[in-house]
Amino acid sequence: MVMIFQRIEDLRVDSDLRQKDVAEFLHMHLEVYRRYEKGIREIPVWAVLKLADFYHTSTDYILGRTNRRDPIK
Repeated sequence: MVMIFQRIEDLRVDSDLRQKDVAEFLHMHLEVYRRYEKGIREIPVWAVLKLADFYHTSTDYILGRTNRRDPIK
């Protein structure tokens, strides 16, 4: 099963964004976001929801419940 931290890192890299860019979007310190991507800290539900909207994907994709990147309609 794909881990959340790997999915959020892959989405960021595929979008040519820096960790700082995503941290600013989420209104948090860079170090906090960096820990989410490294799997050191558990990402809160509100952040998963915002990231799904930001990357135009589903929370199921981020959570590793599906490999379909496009949002489920």
